[in-house]
Amino acid sequence: MAAPKTIRVVTRGTNGELRTRDYQHEEAILKMHTQIGIDDCSTDLSLRGMPVFRGLIGPMPETKGIVRYETPEVFEALTKEWGATPAGRRSRRRKTV
Repeated sequence: MAAPKTIRVVTRGTNGELRTRDYQHEEAILKMHTQIGIDDCSTDLSLRGMPVFRGLIGPMPETKGIVRYETPEVFEALTKEWGATPAGRRSRRRKTV
C-alpha cells in the first residue's frame, strides 16, 4: 500500500506573492480543479497514477510525501529563476610539486 501523499498547489496571489495550499485527500482538490487524466509517464515512479488537473502543471515531486502542482504562471516564473541562477565559480587547486 502506498503512503498517503499531501497534494500541494502553488499559485500566485493578487499582489504577486506565492500562495501554497495543501490538500490531504484527492477529493478536496477535486472540488476546486477538474481532473483530465492520470500521470502514466513520470520518470518518478511514485507519481504514476497521480491525477492531472486542467490549468495546473504537475504532478512534480517536492519532498517525500508531498506532490506539487503549479499554475502555468508560477511554473514559468520559477523555471526562469532557477535557470538564471548563476552557478558558483569554483577554483581548482593546483598541485605544487
